[in-house]
Amino acid sequence: CVGHCVLNAKKRPIQVGKLERFAADFDGNMGLIRDKIPQKTRGKVAVIGSGPAGLTVAGDLAREGFNVMIFEGEQEAGGVLMYGIPEYRLPKDVVRKEVKKIEALGVTFITQCMVGQAITVDDMFEQGFDAVFIGSGTALPKSLDTPGYTLRGVTQSSYFLRMASLCNTGSIGREEVPVKQGDIVGVIGGGNVAMDAARTALRMGAGKVYVLFRRTIDQMSALQTEYNEAVEEGVEFLWETTVTEFIGSNGKLEKIKIKTPESEKFMPIDRILLAIGSRPANRIVSTTSGIEVDDTGYVITKERPYGMTTRKGVFAGGDVVHTPQTVVLAMKEAKQVAKGIAQFVDAKKLLEE
Repeated sequence: CVGHCVLNAKKRPIQVGKLERFAADFDGNMGLIRDKIPQKTRGKVAVIGSGPAGLTVAGDLAREGFNVMIFEGEQEAGGVLMYGIPEYRLPKDVVRKEVKKIEALGVTFITQCMVGQAITVDDMFEQGFDAVFIGSGTALPKSLDTPGYTLRGVTQSSYFLRMASLCNTGSIGREEVPVKQGDIVGVIGGGNVAMDAARTALRMGAGKVYVLFRRTIDQMSALQTEYNEAVEEGVEFLWETTVTEFIGSNGKLEKIKIKTPESEKFMPIDRILLAIGSRPANRIVSTTSGIEVDDTGYVITKERPYGMTTRKGVFAGGDVVHTPQTVVLAMKEAKQVAKGIAQFVDAKKLLEE
């Protein structure tokens, strides 16, 4: 909306995002909008994962009269909203308020329950659920096979962001966060997660933070605003830079060997944060018969009913179905899947009569 605003021609466009945030915060603080809770008569649905897709499906179905139960592996609901997006971008109190809104609709949360280990999809059907939604996201970060990648000091950005979030909430001590005071940090990647990791590293006390990206600035997938803010905060960017080796002693990272179009050189570094993407874990699929995935591990779904997998009654949506996208896109798709689940369960109940 901002990019297409007619006011761009002469002055600043209307700041739609900030207006939406004000409206949402005002409503959240004042409690102006209160959902009516319908009787739970249309069926029982299990939701795996309480990230953007899971919360959206649960909320939409609960408003339509379904009895919904969410299974979450972490100690607190919210998924990537709680553990993957930094506090400065999305305050955790906002996430907790949204979770409470979902709870107020009659949705039950079962936390610290790892589906595929503590319970399986087959168990859920045996317990009387009419449908199951998989919204577990991409929990498995991609790694590099660069020489030295097993050295202490080479860390996944997703792990670092999770630990930083837990530290900010007081759940763990500062000493457990991978980045230490004064560290020289290198972030490998060019997406929004790389920007989050770099800016969070500075906030956690890093002395210097570099983003190393093997392509040019024009090929970076991060939003321009995220890049601009990272630069303003002091993050340095090294373009067309490939790490060819991680080097250390006694098992600990000390420097990296980098290659650019002009030369090869060594660079002292204390911590490397990998932000090169993620993919779905197979914990749920491997313990459930009949769910097919593509060559890269993403769950295959149908158009009718929308979002259903190759296993009857099992639906999926969000990042577990396709390459990770934004929170808003995951929620948009989840709304369509919720409609597909409602249609399926209604038809199932009709046939049972």
